[in-house]
Amino acid sequence: MIYRWALKIRHLAYDKGWCGHETCKVPTVCVGNITVGGTGKTPHTELIIRTLQKSAEWSCKDIAVLSRGYRRKSRGFQNVPSDGTAYEYGDEPLQIKHKFPDITVAVDKDRVEGCGFLCNPETLLTSKKAAKCRDKRIPKIDLIILDDAFQYRKLKCGVNIVLVDYNRPIFEDRLLPFGRLRDLPERLEYADIVIVTKCPNYLQDEEKEEWRSKLGITENQHLFFTTINYCPPVAVYPECDSRYIYSKKLILFSGIANDTLLRNYLCDTYRIVKRFVFADHYRYTYSDIRKITAALKKNPTSAIATTEKDAQRIRDVRNVPMAIKERLFQVPIKVGFYSLKEQEEFEETLITAISKSI
Repeated sequence: MIYRWALKIRHLAYDKGWCGHETCKVPTVCVGNITVGGTGKTPHTELIIRTLQKSAEWSCKDIAVLSRGYRRKSRGFQNVPSDGTAYEYGDEPLQIKHKFPDITVAVDKDRVEGCGFLCNPETLLTSKKAAKCRDKRIPKIDLIILDDAFQYRKLKCGVNIVLVDYNRPIFEDRLLPFGRLRDLPERLEYADIVIVTKCPNYLQDEEKEEWRSKLGITENQHLFFTTINYCPPVAVYPECDSRYIYSKKLILFSGIANDTLLRNYLCDTYRIVKRFVFADHYRYTYSDIRKITAALKKNPTSAIATTEKDAQRIRDVRNVPMAIKERLFQVPIKVGFYSLKEQEEFEETLITAISKSI
């Protein structure tokens, strides 16, 4: 009850105008959630990037992603380079930069400040707050995608996209610390687009309507359902030997909120002989490498697999043995819709919502 009333008072203060908020000079799209992690913000951010890049309106524009850079050690505003480390910039921003090297990916805990630098990059050259920014060569941005900023009330975004995990419905969950809700469920009414993520491969129309009813989706909101599709394994290190992909045994390690979907996918091809589970955004050490090496000695023909996010962090560990480098693969994921029609509807809805927010 204490946490609930603290949230109610905070949101009331912003809704009534007692606490001020800023708006950005360029269109903004916020990708957020109501729960603590695990809803798929990063792959959906990538979905939005792909959607914008192939649209007639935004394909020739400069798009940026602004993230907090959770658990990074650098401070202030940072322009994420392709050769950066997860230690400096965070695993999720680095993953996006590796997939989309031509777009600007930046991190800043202060989203208002970060948007200001992206809209006016020339201020990076003189601002003391950006003194430690490694690369200040940023084009003037035309649109900003804000990762995990739904609770950041100091900045009013143009389009709010809120994700809800199919496996953990917010209407069946509780606020922290007894559940995984970080925000009030009724805050969902402020979303322009709601996406139910990690859905099963088949979902009946009746169940979709049931979700619409239980979530309280209004006529002014748009509801979509997405699935997680796993792509073929990709080498983490240049020294990797692709022949290990065809091994029948697998050692799996991950530091994500829930690895159930990943395990189910890999079990169709491999027998998982050893599994290591770490905390979300876990920072790997050489001690963890020794544990994986010990498991490899017992299963010398095994391949090793991890997630895209974990691959960013494992690269930060020095002196990884060649035995691991030559057989370590990451399993990319991609968001999918149930039909081409639903995908086109989402694309049209997103572009229209951005246009209306300008």
